[in-house]
Amino acid sequence: MARRHTASTSPYEATIGFARAVRVGDRILVSGTAPVEPDGSTTPGDAAAQAERCFAIIAHAIEQLGGRIEDVVRTRLYLTDPTDADAVGAVHGRIFGNVRPAATMLLVAGLLRPEWRVEIEAEAIMESDA
Repeated sequence: MARRHTASTSPYEATIGFARAVRVGDRILVSGTAPVEPDGSTTPGDAAAQAERCFAIIAHAIEQLGGRIEDVVRTRLYLTDPTDADAVGAVHGRIFGNVRPAATMLLVAGLLRPEWRVEIEAEAIMESDA
């Protein structure tokens, strides 16, 4: 089965050796996605603003591989501060309220950069292998 990859502006993809997303058959797996701007800087603002950026990167990666955000069946949200749960959850709910993927929200001790408040993974399954 063919494997397709996509990249983003994350400065870590080449050095760590991973793809933003990988498509195999009808599945798209999106790596942990942090709030990284096109210039490599961190998205300014609170956890909700950072979550918005993460989801924009995720949606773009899925679209590059032939899917849609509506194809997402699972998300994992990693937070560094439990007080951000409601704000990040509200962003997730706005994006996925009608899709309703399986979702997990985890509290972690830290992420790769200390200014990151959230990192998000996603998995999508498409109805056909387009």
